[in-house]
Amino acid sequence: MTDVHDKCIRKYLKNSFLNAQEGNEPYRYWLAKDMFPETLLSDLQKLDFPRRDHEGRSGTREIHNKSRHYFDRENRAKHGSCAAVAAAFQSLDMAGVIQRTFGTNIEGANLRIEYAQDMDGFWLEPHTDIGVKLFTLLIYLSDGPGHEELGTDIYASKDEHVGRSPFGPNLAMAFVPADNTWHGFQRRPIEGVRKSLIINYVAPEWRAREQLAFPDDTIRIA
Repeated sequence: MTDVHDKCIRKYLKNSFLNAQEGNEPYRYWLAKDMFPETLLSDLQKLDFPRRDHEGRSGTREIHNKSRHYFDRENRAKHGSCAAVAAAFQSLDMAGVIQRTFGTNIEGANLRIEYAQDMDGFWLEPHTDIGVKLFTLLIYLSDGPGHEELGTDIYASKDEHVGRSPFGPNLAMAFVPADNTWHGFQRRPIEGVRKSLIINYVAPEWRAREQLAFPDDTIRIA
Protein backbone atom coordinates (compact mmCIF):
# COMPACT_ATOMS: atom_id res chain seq x y z
CA MET A 1 0.00 0.00 0.00
CA THR A 2 1.43 3.35 -1.02
CA ASP A 3 2.19 5.90 1.67
CA VAL A 4 2.70 8.79 -0.78
CA HIS A 5 0.52 11.76 0.09
CA ASP A 6 -2.07 12.85 -2.49
CA LYS A 7 -0.64 16.37 -2.56
CA CYS A 8 2.79 14.98 -3.51
CA ILE A 9 1.30 12.93 -6.35
CA ARG A 10 -0.54 15.92 -7.74
CA LYS A 11 2.64 18.00 -7.58
CA TYR A 12 4.48 15.41 -9.68
CA LEU A 13 1.66 15.23 -12.21
CA LYS A 14 1.40 19.01 -12.55
CA ASN A 15 5.15 19.40 -13.07
CA SER A 16 5.14 16.58 -15.60
CA PHE A 17 2.31 18.11 -17.61
CA LEU A 18 3.75 21.63 -17.49
CA ASN A 19 7.10 20.35 -18.80
CA ALA A 20 5.68 17.94 -21.38
CA GLN A 21 7.12 18.02 -24.88
CA GLU A 22 4.43 18.93 -27.41
CA GLY A 23 4.28 17.47 -30.90
CA ASN A 24 2.01 18.60 -33.73
CA GLU A 25 2.51 16.01 -36.44
CA PRO A 26 0.57 14.05 -37.52
CA TYR A 27 -1.69 15.38 -34.76
CA ARG A 28 -1.25 17.24 -31.50
CA TYR A 29 0.14 15.11 -28.67
CA TRP A 30 2.34 15.45 -25.61
CA LEU A 31 5.21 13.33 -24.27
CA ALA A 32 5.82 13.54 -20.53
CA LYS A 33 8.17 12.04 -17.96
CA ASP A 34 8.49 11.72 -14.17
CA MET A 35 4.75 11.20 -13.77
CA PHE A 36 4.76 9.68 -10.27
CA PRO A 37 6.99 9.65 -7.19
CA GLU A 38 9.30 6.62 -7.24
CA THR A 39 7.57 4.90 -4.33
CA LEU A 40 4.19 5.08 -6.07
CA LEU A 41 5.71 3.96 -9.37
CA SER A 42 7.19 0.94 -7.61
CA ASP A 43 3.82 0.06 -6.07
CA LEU A 44 2.12 0.31 -9.46
CA GLN A 45 4.76 -1.85 -11.11
CA LYS A 46 4.19 -4.55 -8.49
CA LEU A 47 0.46 -4.82 -9.13
CA ASP A 48 -0.20 -8.23 -10.62
CA PHE A 49 -3.80 -8.81 -11.58
CA PRO A 50 -4.90 -12.16 -13.04
CA ARG A 51 -4.01 -12.48 -16.72
CA ARG A 52 -5.42 -14.67 -19.47
CA ASP A 53 -3.61 -15.96 -22.53
CA HIS A 54 -4.43 -14.05 -25.71
CA GLU A 55 -5.42 -17.39 -27.25
CA GLY A 56 -4.11 -16.15 -30.57
CA ARG A 57 -6.65 -13.33 -30.67
CA SER A 58 -5.81 -9.62 -30.55
CA GLY A 59 -6.26 -6.41 -32.50
CA THR A 60 -8.56 -4.64 -30.03
CA ARG A 61 -8.71 -4.55 -26.25
CA GLU A 62 -12.44 -5.22 -26.36
CA ILE A 63 -11.76 -8.79 -27.46
CA HIS A 64 -10.46 -9.45 -23.94
CA ASN A 65 -13.03 -7.45 -21.95
CA LYS A 66 -13.53 -10.25 -19.43
CA SER A 67 -9.89 -10.17 -18.34
CA ARG A 68 -9.35 -6.39 -18.17
CA HIS A 69 -8.73 -4.57 -14.89
CA TYR A 70 -9.61 -1.06 -13.75
CA PHE A 71 -9.05 1.21 -10.78
CA ASP A 72 -12.69 0.67 -9.90
CA ARG A 73 -14.36 0.65 -6.50
CA GLU A 74 -13.11 -2.83 -5.67
CA ASN A 75 -9.49 -2.25 -6.62
CA ARG A 76 -9.39 1.18 -5.00
CA ALA A 77 -10.45 -0.50 -1.77
CA LYS A 78 -7.86 -3.29 -2.11
CA HIS A 79 -4.82 -1.36 -3.32
CA GLY A 80 -3.52 1.91 -1.92
CA SER A 81 -1.74 2.72 -5.20
CA CYS A 82 -5.00 2.43 -7.15
CA ALA A 83 -6.80 4.65 -4.66
CA ALA A 84 -4.00 7.25 -4.69
CA VAL A 85 -3.84 7.56 -8.48
CA ALA A 86 -7.62 7.72 -8.84
CA ALA A 87 -7.91 10.37 -6.12
CA ALA A 88 -5.26 12.52 -7.79
CA PHE A 89 -6.91 12.48 -11.21
CA GLN A 90 -10.37 13.04 -9.70
CA SER A 91 -9.25 16.08 -7.70
CA LEU A 92 -10.51 19.57 -8.52
CA ASP A 93 -7.11 21.14 -9.13
CA MET A 94 -5.69 18.25 -11.15
CA ALA A 95 -8.72 18.16 -13.43
CA GLY A 96 -8.35 21.90 -13.92
CA VAL A 97 -4.68 21.56 -14.85
CA ILE A 98 -5.52 18.89 -17.42
CA GLN A 99 -8.34 20.91 -18.92
CA ARG A 100 -6.23 24.05 -19.25
CA THR A 101 -3.02 22.34 -20.39
CA PHE A 102 -4.54 20.11 -23.04
CA GLY A 103 -7.48 22.22 -24.12
CA THR A 104 -10.24 19.69 -23.56
CA ASN A 105 -13.48 20.21 -21.66
CA ILE A 106 -13.75 17.46 -19.05
CA GLU A 107 -16.15 19.10 -16.60
CA GLY A 108 -19.02 16.68 -15.95
CA ALA A 109 -16.99 13.72 -17.26
CA ASN A 110 -16.07 10.52 -15.42
CA LEU A 111 -12.63 9.08 -14.69
CA ARG A 112 -11.69 5.68 -16.11
CA ILE A 113 -8.29 4.08 -15.39
CA GLU A 114 -7.31 0.72 -16.87
CA TYR A 115 -4.29 -1.30 -15.74
CA ALA A 116 -3.06 -2.92 -18.94
CA GLN A 117 -0.93 -6.07 -18.87
CA ASP A 118 0.06 -6.92 -22.43
CA MET A 119 1.88 -10.14 -23.24
CA ASP A 120 3.53 -11.64 -26.29
CA GLY A 121 1.06 -11.92 -29.16
CA PHE A 122 -0.70 -8.66 -28.25
CA TRP A 123 -1.27 -6.02 -30.92
CA LEU A 124 -3.71 -3.17 -31.53
CA GLU A 125 -5.02 -2.09 -34.89
CA PRO A 126 -4.81 1.67 -35.59
CA HIS A 127 -7.76 3.52 -34.02
CA THR A 128 -8.59 7.08 -32.92
CA ASP A 129 -10.39 6.94 -29.51
CA ILE A 130 -13.10 9.30 -30.76
CA GLY A 131 -16.60 9.28 -29.32
CA VAL A 132 -17.13 9.44 -25.58
CA LYS A 133 -13.42 9.64 -24.69
CA LEU A 134 -12.52 13.26 -24.00
CA PHE A 135 -8.88 12.80 -23.01
CA THR A 136 -6.40 9.93 -23.28
CA LEU A 137 -3.23 9.56 -21.20
CA LEU A 138 -0.99 6.50 -21.53
CA ILE A 139 1.45 6.10 -18.64
CA TYR A 140 4.10 3.41 -19.12
CA LEU A 141 5.26 1.37 -16.16
CA SER A 142 7.32 -1.71 -17.02
CA ASP A 143 11.06 -1.93 -17.71
CA GLY A 144 11.62 -5.51 -18.82
CA PRO A 145 14.18 -6.56 -21.44
CA GLY A 146 13.42 -4.85 -24.73
CA HIS A 147 10.55 -2.82 -23.32
CA GLU A 148 12.11 0.39 -24.59
CA GLU A 149 10.82 -0.75 -28.02
CA LEU A 150 7.22 -1.12 -26.82
CA GLY A 151 5.91 2.42 -27.18
CA THR A 152 2.59 3.39 -28.72
CA ASP A 153 2.64 3.46 -32.52
CA ILE A 154 1.58 6.75 -34.10
CA TYR A 155 -0.13 6.93 -37.50
CA ALA A 156 -0.94 9.72 -39.95
CA SER A 157 -3.86 7.60 -41.16
CA LYS A 158 -5.10 4.10 -40.56
CA ASP A 159 -2.51 2.81 -43.03
CA GLU A 160 0.45 5.23 -42.58
CA HIS A 161 2.76 4.54 -39.65
CA VAL A 162 4.95 7.54 -38.82
CA GLY A 163 6.53 6.95 -35.41
CA ARG A 164 6.43 5.54 -31.92
CA SER A 165 6.33 7.10 -28.46
CA PRO A 166 9.23 6.47 -26.06
CA PHE A 167 8.47 3.67 -23.61
CA GLY A 168 9.91 3.40 -20.12
CA PRO A 169 8.86 3.62 -16.46
CA ASN A 170 7.17 6.94 -15.65
CA LEU A 171 7.02 8.10 -19.28
CA ALA A 172 3.69 9.03 -20.85
CA MET A 173 1.87 10.09 -23.99
CA ALA A 174 -1.27 12.25 -23.95
CA PHE A 175 -3.69 13.48 -26.60
CA VAL A 176 -7.23 14.75 -27.01
CA PRO A 177 -9.11 12.21 -29.14
CA ALA A 178 -10.18 13.46 -32.56
CA ASP A 179 -10.85 11.91 -35.95
CA ASN A 180 -7.13 12.07 -36.81
CA THR A 181 -5.54 10.73 -33.57
CA TRP A 182 -4.58 7.38 -35.07
CA HIS A 183 -2.55 5.16 -32.74
CA GLY A 184 -2.09 1.46 -32.04
CA PHE A 185 0.50 -1.19 -31.30
CA GLN A 186 2.24 -3.09 -34.08
CA ARG A 187 2.80 -6.72 -33.21
CA ARG A 188 6.34 -7.36 -32.00
CA PRO A 189 7.93 -9.55 -29.32
CA ILE A 190 7.02 -8.76 -25.71
CA GLU A 191 9.23 -10.34 -23.07
CA GLY A 192 7.44 -10.58 -19.77
CA VAL A 193 4.49 -8.22 -19.28
CA ARG A 194 4.13 -4.77 -20.83
CA LYS A 195 2.44 -2.77 -18.07
CA SER A 196 0.80 0.61 -18.47
CA LEU A 197 -2.06 2.78 -17.27
CA ILE A 198 -4.69 3.92 -19.75
CA ILE A 199 -6.36 6.98 -18.25
CA ASN A 200 -9.45 8.46 -19.86
CA TYR A 201 -11.98 11.09 -18.98
CA VAL A 202 -15.20 9.90 -20.58
CA ALA A 203 -18.51 11.61 -21.32
CA PRO A 204 -21.52 10.89 -19.07
CA GLU A 205 -23.05 8.51 -21.63
CA TRP A 206 -20.27 5.96 -21.03
CA ARG A 207 -22.23 2.75 -20.54
CA ALA A 208 -19.81 0.48 -18.66
CA ARG A 209 -20.20 2.26 -15.33
CA GLU A 210 -18.49 -0.58 -13.46
CA GLN A 211 -15.19 0.42 -15.11
CA LEU A 212 -15.23 3.92 -13.65
CA ALA A 213 -13.17 4.98 -10.67
CA PHE A 214 -16.01 7.05 -9.20
CA PRO A 215 -19.18 6.13 -11.09
CA ASP A 216 -21.38 8.42 -8.98
CA ASP A 217 -19.07 11.47 -9.06
CA THR A 218 -18.41 13.54 -12.14
CA ILE A 219 -15.38 15.75 -12.69
CA ARG A 220 -15.54 19.29 -11.38
CA ILE A 221 -13.06 22.02 -12.31
CA ALA A 222 -11.48 24.32 -9.76
